[in-house]
Amino acid sequence: MPATQMTLLLAVVLVVAVPGTRARESGEPIQLKWMEGDVAGMTPILSPDSGQTIGFIEYHQHRNGERLEMVRVARFADGSSDEDQVEARIGNTLEGVRGRSIIRDKNGTSTVDITIDVATGRITGFSGIGQEREEYDEKVELPPGTYWGPLIFIVVKNFEQNASDGKLVFTTVAPTPKPRVIDMELTREGNGVVTRPGGKLDVVRLTMKPTINWLLDPIIQRIAPQTKFFVASGEPPALARYEGPRNYAGQQIRFE
Repeated sequence: MPATQMTLLLAVVLVVAVPGTRARESGEPIQLKWMEGDVAGMTPILSPDSGQTIGFIEYHQHRNGERLEMVRVARFADGSSDEDQVEARIGNTLEGVRGRSIIRDKNGTSTVDITIDVATGRITGFSGIGQEREEYDEKVELPPGTYWGPLIFIVVKNFEQNASDGKLVFTTVAPTPKPRVIDMELTREGNGVVTRPGGKLDVVRLTMKPTINWLLDPIIQRIAPQTKFFVASGEPPALARYEGPRNYAGQQIRFE
């Protein structure tokens, strides 16, 4: 075979042999386009039915080099609260490191208190009160791309950079109240409009649901109904509205 034909044949073989861009898999850290820094603020929690204020969210985020610390507390008018504490490693990608999720009743008593350690693959804590209290100390596989609490909103903000065919799957730890390691899927549902005082915002609608067959699992049905994110485009994109369950108890909330 002439040298020129051999060169062309090798080129064709190389092109065929090199695979296309591999789709990101659940558990792999997401790629970050936007830089995270220090953020603090509060926003009201609304009833999705009446639109009345039923609580508020207090949020603190601090970055020190590659270490990102986040605390989000949702406080409700009846005295109950949900709290997420998160530590993550941040750079070109986002990696969950450790954190804690606490749910308190209207008396301020912790009904769920779970600690998540991604590096050691360990979940500890408890759920329930009195005779219904159940202790946990579990060794589980927790990949670096494990996100929960406020980390999920960073995933939403970087959706476009990581989605494949309009979908993005990630691993999470969900109190049900027992801690469960499950995969969640974000799906782009199309464009929409959110009306706010003073005008309207063009948004992209994302929905989130477990990848398992939630219709066959009554516990999952309680924690994952109608979870929606409305994201306004921009540099970086902004979360214009969230509609979804407060926690495993299934109470629907909205905040903007």
